[in-house]
Amino acid sequence: MAKIPQKWLVVITVLLGTFTIILNNSMLNPAVPHLMNVFDSDAVATGWVITIFMVTMGMIMPLTGFLGDKFGKKQLYIAGLCLFILGSILGSLSWDLSSLIFFRGLQGVGGGVMMPLSLALIFEAFPRKERGLATGVWGIAAMMAPTIGPTLGGVIIEMGTWEWLFLFNIPTGVLGLIFSIVYLKQTEKVANIRFDLLGFITVTLGVGSMLFALGRVSELSHLRDVTNISLFIVGIISLILFVRIENRTDQPLLDLSIFKIPAYTYSVWVAMISSVSLFGGIFLLPLLIQQVYGLGAIMTGLTFLPAALLTGVFMTIGGRLLDKQGPAIIVTTGLTIVAVGTLLLGFIGMETAIWVIFVLNAVRGIGMGLSTMPATTAGMNSIPEKFVSRGSAMNNVLRQMSSALGIVFVSIYFEVRRGQVMANNSSIPIEEASLTAITEGFFVIAVLAFLSIPAGVLLGKEYKKQQVQEQRQQEKES
Repeated sequence: MAKIPQKWLVVITVLLGTFTIILNNSMLNPAVPHLMNVFDSDAVATGWVITIFMVTMGMIMPLTGFLGDKFGKKQLYIAGLCLFILGSILGSLSWDLSSLIFFRGLQGVGGGVMMPLSLALIFEAFPRKERGLATGVWGIAAMMAPTIGPTLGGVIIEMGTWEWLFLFNIPTGVLGLIFSIVYLKQTEKVANIRFDLLGFITVTLGVGSMLFALGRVSELSHLRDVTNISLFIVGIISLILFVRIENRTDQPLLDLSIFKIPAYTYSVWVAMISSVSLFGGIFLLPLLIQQVYGLGAIMTGLTFLPAALLTGVFMTIGGRLLDKQGPAIIVTTGLTIVAVGTLLLGFIGMETAIWVIFVLNAVRGIGMGLSTMPATTAGMNSIPEKFVSRGSAMNNVLRQMSSALGIVFVSIYFEVRRGQVMANNSSIPIEEASLTAITEGFFVIAVLAFLSIPAGVLLGKEYKKQQVQEQRQQEKES
């Protein structure tokens, strides 16, 4: 390890933690039916195993900026990882569904602390001109883990027991903990910092209510549920109050003034659309492979593998190009590739060869790699260094909510549209009705992806403008 520069050891350290968190969450998705049998529970109750992680993670994220400034980012990151490992160990020892849900919530708190801090720690270790490649390498974990996790989870369930879904985290988690203690540098603590209690209460209630409601919605009837409607209303009102409180507070929990920086705002827009596109595809493709083509879970996993690998490769390429040229060309190109690849998935038919699906999803992976992390890095580079932790927290919260919204939207669209097709033509096979709903779902995602392209163009313009301003400022000072 002595030959590896210290700053790259930071990337390896946070990559280990990030990969462990995201992989574990995605591994559990295909395990829900199995857990229903293990604990003799229904789908709604067992679904909490997934929902509670998303909710607790989203609720704790806004707090990480303050806690990192108060206690130091290294200490907080290690505490979050310890909490996640503890939740994993206890999760494997769960004696009933309630205990499993509680320990999953513990994992979510740990993950919610670690995810925003990962990016902040990388930004502290690297100068601005080198952050693109660094975040590109780190981003491999964030993009690859959701695609390989379901397949790995399915294999573990088929060949072992459900406890290994949690024990699988321990080796990489402990390795990440050792690396964190040894290689992460102590960060400066901010003196005289005050806790924004009202901001914390409103944002926690708002984000928690919205994510909780989204986690409960998987079909159209759920949108008419009184509890879900109430949660959405509480969430919206709380977030409106949060915005008003933050704009009047001297030391806000999340400084919303960073949205006045156009480059950051455009980068968040790109991140949100990318999350909808990524998780929408992760939802629709297994339905296509299994329900329409009648193939198994292994083939479903293989469909995602080329996309995951190419995302990782092109994420590092995109990061390197960002450092050299800025985001204008690379982010716009990536968004265009994602949009075109998604659009082409809308034209597939019953006779389409499986290799075509492989290729089109791989094309989407290339576009994701070129656009997602470079856009995020360019946006984070545009805000003052003191706001990096809070900017990262905000980006992660909005990405989390967008992912949940994307899954809810495509799942409801699939259910409603397939039902309409079958009602209009009772003789149509269910496979063809499913195909119609899936391809139309890809068309809708493609439209959103095309709408994100202007954000990529504007991000590039703002980034260049800011570079010119900084250059002039340096010339004045010299």
